[in-house]
Amino acid sequence: MHLETILRKAHELDASDVHLVAGHKPMLRIHTVMHPLDHEVLTPEAMERALESLISPSQLETFTENNDLDFSHEIEGFGRYRANAHRQRQGVGIAMRLVRTKIPPMSELTLPEVISRLTYLPRGLVLVTGDTGSGKSTTLAAMIQTMNERYRKHIITLEDPVEYVFKSDQCLIEQRELGADMPTFASGLKHALRQDPDIILVGEMRDLDTASLAISAAETGHLVLSTLHTVNASQTVERIIDMYPAGQQNQIRSMLANTLQAVISQTLFSRIDRAGMVPAIEILLCTPAVRNIIREARTFEIPNVIETNRQIGMNLIDNGIAELYFNGLISREDAVAQSAHPEKLEKMIAA
Repeated sequence: MHLETILRKAHELDASDVHLVAGHKPMLRIHTVMHPLDHEVLTPEAMERALESLISPSQLETFTENNDLDFSHEIEGFGRYRANAHRQRQGVGIAMRLVRTKIPPMSELTLPEVISRLTYLPRGLVLVTGDTGSGKSTTLAAMIQTMNERYRKHIITLEDPVEYVFKSDQCLIEQRELGADMPTFASGLKHALRQDPDIILVGEMRDLDTASLAISAAETGHLVLSTLHTVNASQTVERIIDMYPAGQQNQIRSMLANTLQAVISQTLFSRIDRAGMVPAIEILLCTPAVRNIIREARTFEIPNVIETNRQIGMNLIDNGIAELYFNGLISREDAVAQSAHPEKLEKMIAA
């Protein structure tokens, strides 16, 4: 198996993911659909050799002990991958996701203009949410690059692993990788607060310690960007609150109400007008009314507030999906399948 040949072929075909699994042919995910490569079946021995060529001896020790390993891989002048190696029934499996080395400008991402306005925020918490593969990292990278070109500030990113590699422009940018440069997000965030940052990107608010530190950082005057695996704004607020013990939830509601600036929830669709993907976006902006809703535990009212504030840039995910459909970018079947309320959306697009 010539690994670099497979990765180059994946790049030519615009594959987002490469799956190398002992006992199977290499598989590529191209615009959400899996395709086999014209290649012989990968043997367990070939997969062992491939893994050893991708990771360091210390990483191999970790893999041998745990049978799972997250890592990144870069081909000079070609591209970066974030990867997971694991053992499965027939041997080693490796899943590799291509990380685009060129940071796309926000104008190319078909994002609502209100997201560009969020890059002017001096402080607070901005969350980009969605399923795995929904484009969260790309949206955040575009926002960071926009600020890099505009401000003279200090930006620290804490990632798992480092994806887009930034080149300091007007800003000083430091990128730290989980495992290689810090043991946990919480540890990296704790020490980042002593490194004179203006803007902090936290790869994921995945536990209570990280969430607490991120909210505290936003409360003390930093702009904090992070992600969650939630599908809409109200679920995002509830997920954060639910991380805390019941006795602390009223306090955290007040802190979150004061610090949260916006929630951007994304869902990616395959385009029907040309090859590629396009996002549908839900946007919650934290107006005084939204802050009261969070403080008073009335998150069920968030969708109504979004719907009645479209004129200032808020948007429900189903409205975003309907807009993509009416503009001829996605199919009716995909629109309904990924809708939050399929029956309501069907009526909306049938009108």
